[in-house]
Amino acid sequence: MKKLRLGILISGRGSNLNALINACQKTCFPAAIAIVISNKSDASGLEHAKKAQLKTKVIQHEDYPDRETFDKEIYNSLILENVDLICLAGFMRLLSKWFVEKWPSKLLNIHPSLLPSFKGLDAIAQTINSGVKVSGCTVHFVVPEMDEGPIIMQAAVPVLNDDSVETLSARILAAEHKCYPKAVELIARRQLSVSNKKVIDQNNYSLPNSLFNPPID
Repeated sequence: MKKLRLGILISGRGSNLNALINACQKTCFPAAIAIVISNKSDASGLEHAKKAQLKTKVIQHEDYPDRETFDKEIYNSLILENVDLICLAGFMRLLSKWFVEKWPSKLLNIHPSLLPSFKGLDAIAQTINSGVKVSGCTVHFVVPEMDEGPIIMQAAVPVLNDDSVETLSARILAAEHKCYPKAVELIARRQLSVSNKKVIDQNNYSLPNSLFNPPID
């Protein structure tokens, strides 16, 4: 089976990139990373990519007159590498409608909440301030509207009484590192389809919550 070619977009530390690298290094994993693109030259995630001997490219948004021109440069770089699926991994730029519509059901994002709750920035602070007892992460297809795309996979993480943004972030991040590679694997194996803006999982796959949830006294 031909491996799906991934393009990863990052802006910072690249912890989800690292999770994808680790997954792709397994012989049986049905995807491989073709290129890692950052909009920041000092993104520490670039070091993960270089250590794994992956092709990297820096495309700084400040060098372009507008969002769409910047996005077209990214698009051209992805096309040159024959990318099949794009994974946003801490990419801190809103993509233009033009770009998103070029990749229908081929553009993924991971968000640190159980969408549709707590969209946008500071999702974990929003979660804590709201008083909800359960949070988590969501892998979804990207559409032009922010955090509105069809949901592929979610993992629940409890919000503890003494949680700070930092402690809850760390547990959600652990869930992200399991969800993102699994979502990519399901797509690569063609086990998902989209119907009426909903993702249909042919095998009803779910991640056991025990992978993420700490014991509650």
